[in-house]
Amino acid sequence: MTTGKEQREACKAAKSTSKVSSKSKIYWESLDNTALIFPSIAGENASSVFRISVTLKEDIVRERLQEALDILLPKMSGFNNCIQSGVFWYYLETNYRKAPKVEEEKFFPCRYIHPKTNNHYLFRVTYYKQRINLEVFHAIADGMGAINFLKELTYQYLRLTHEELRTDKGDALSAGTSLCREDSFVRNYRGAKKNGFKRERALTIRQRKLPSGEFGVMHLHMSLKSLKEVARSYKTSLNEYLVAVFIWSVYREVLRASSAKKPIRVAVPVNLRSLFNSDTTKNFFVMVSAEFHAAAESYSFEEILVAVQESLRSQMEPNHLEDLFSYSVSNQKNIGLRVAPLFLKSIVMRAVYNKSALANTATITNVGNVRVDEKYQPFVDNFTAFIAMSKGQNLKGTICSYEDNLTFTFTSTFAETTLQKTFCQRLVEDGIQIELETNGVYYE
Repeated sequence: MTTGKEQREACKAAKSTSKVSSKSKIYWESLDNTALIFPSIAGENASSVFRISVTLKEDIVRERLQEALDILLPKMSGFNNCIQSGVFWYYLETNYRKAPKVEEEKFFPCRYIHPKTNNHYLFRVTYYKQRINLEVFHAIADGMGAINFLKELTYQYLRLTHEELRTDKGDALSAGTSLCREDSFVRNYRGAKKNGFKRERALTIRQRKLPSGEFGVMHLHMSLKSLKEVARSYKTSLNEYLVAVFIWSVYREVLRASSAKKPIRVAVPVNLRSLFNSDTTKNFFVMVSAEFHAAAESYSFEEILVAVQESLRSQMEPNHLEDLFSYSVSNQKNIGLRVAPLFLKSIVMRAVYNKSALANTATITNVGNVRVDEKYQPFVDNFTAFIAMSKGQNLKGTICSYEDNLTFTFTSTFAETTLQKTFCQRLVEDGIQIELETNGVYYE
């Protein structure tokens, strides 16, 4: 691990080694280790796009939001890029085209972003009533990088609409906003390690599907304080508790509380920044898995929670997390893979991705508690987040909180909601009050 000072020096070094053509002023940067796979697997059926949204206490004015994006985009490294394909790897290159057009939300979320119809940018901004939506292609950032961008977009928008928020600093970025674009995986790489990721196939949820192209979103709004109190009563963390409730719901509704040959396995992304002193806006996370194998009959919720705790805690040691991403980086550094042409790499990466995706029943990610600068707090109501579908995973969950509001969001291409109902019932039984919101796909 490195110190904060070493990390800042590494960021400066990363900036100084970014390639630039002095003639055209076109800067380019390599994709981080995790991002390398997304251009090869992304498409209409698996977009690799996720959404972070902020809800304000006032209706959004489209022209002001567009102006805010136009002002902000040139300042934000990573988001002002387009993707290019080289002989050996995809890479990012400065994009000087106009910012993407801000539009009122009309379509289902997390659709594949076609660069050619989006001024070659890898994100989109939409709005609906009081909500601003930022959708991001995973190759340029993870949840923390997207929140970094969305907060600055919100600040700029509020400055344009509220004169009292303007200062002599003009349109300067907030002091806490990172512009670091280092590959923290490579910086913290300490040598090749064995593959520590789960490979065996997990239980796949099979239910009746929504019509092609439809995408169901269900927000469960709850009190963060209440959830923490319930988690403490079980002597567990909030994250472990919610993952256990999800697995309990799969066990009850999919397995019908009976035994199964394949385990219920939930992928849980771990943000590595605090563990490895990083403030990069690129991807910097690894996947661990919460696993429960129904080998016998009739398990209680408490027994499932214990299994979740044991499987997650056994993987959360910093050395183990370092081993996980070191294995991936060692593949990137492998001389045979490095010299292989891009089209061959893409075939291999798609095969690896398909196998790893089927090793998990679902994914539940926690983007954390979002904080905004004090002077903007009176104008902000809430933040939410959710992720798109992937191979074999047609139901996913995302956790996002702001102040005392925690939102667990289900995204699904299933027409049925029995699993979501069981999830809610478990929370209600534990004393949690839930306010439900959907995108209109579910009317029952």
